[in-house]
Amino acid sequence: MKKKKKKILTVIILCIMLVIILIAGYEIKENIRINNIVKSHKTEQNAEQNNVVKSNDENNSEHITTAVQQIMIGTMCNNYDNALQTLLDIKKAGYESIELNDFMIHKSSMLVKLMTKFAGMSIGNGGRLDWPKLIEESGLKVISIHSDLGSIENDAKAIADEAKKFGTDTVVITGMYKFDYSSLDDVEELARRLNQAGKALSEEGIRLLYHNHNCELQKVTSEKTAYDIIIEDTDPAYVNFEFDSYWMTDGGANVPALMEKLGSRMKLWHINDRGCTKSGPYMTPILKENATELGYGNMDLDTLSAIAIKNGVEGVILETHKNWVDNDPIKSLQVSAKYMQEKFSFIE
Repeated sequence: MKKKKKKILTVIILCIMLVIILIAGYEIKENIRINNIVKSHKTEQNAEQNNVVKSNDENNSEHITTAVQQIMIGTMCNNYDNALQTLLDIKKAGYESIELNDFMIHKSSMLVKLMTKFAGMSIGNGGRLDWPKLIEESGLKVISIHSDLGSIENDAKAIADEAKKFGTDTVVITGMYKFDYSSLDDVEELARRLNQAGKALSEEGIRLLYHNHNCELQKVTSEKTAYDIIIEDTDPAYVNFEFDSYWMTDGGANVPALMEKLGSRMKLWHINDRGCTKSGPYMTPILKENATELGYGNMDLDTLSAIAIKNGVEGVILETHKNWVDNDPIKSLQVSAKYMQEKFSFIE
């Protein structure tokens, strides 16, 4: 019996050692890949370019800020130097700002890291880095910070103070996990809580925006979706919107109509495109679409851009999680930058 237990224990130890070796090997391989990507985009900070962007922003009251969502570069932030170089590459590509996530600028638990990784949104090791210093050295601005409703309800002042530390007046709520968007009562309660959170932040000089996915398209009455209720039951004095057109397109919504319904309450826009990035042959019955670079998919971004500009959108933020050119988020955002510059630079 003792020999059998010893044998089982030996097998367990060997399995654990094998898992550790595999994880370590993957981490080493991933770090080498990231280092090679960063080196391939090596650039220096360009003070003249920074001044041009600043001048445009100051002289044009209708200037639309272009930005990148931090989740897009999570894998690039394995150390300080690589993170800084990545931010400089974003700046060089023509973007002015970055949108930060509170769970990526503070240390996160292993559970959060695993959840985001399996969801295709790896947050990397950015939580260990000095983000105020990184932002200052890169020359980028912070357009907004993503947080969560619970954190705002627990301590609105702390959330507001962090936003101010990064020079932004905007906090965005996203990811209402374990929340029933098919229940009218629950959605009405959510709208009430959003109003309260928005009021608390407004007293600290910070505004609140709500970011959608596609779960808000659940019908809660015969005529209205959860998103309809959130729009109608929130007070524009305390709650406005960061609209994600990719998720609403994915959910089958009439996206132009939704953008028109939001009107001037759509302060920020998460932009993405949808298409098939796999090589052929393409055969019936199902061709899966994924995120792709702006202008290379089949979303009618020209129509959506025109609506956003007409309704006074303040910022347009690029966000993709995967399917990048050569598995390189920097190459991907560089390609998308061409569309961003064409549509949103020097808006008169």
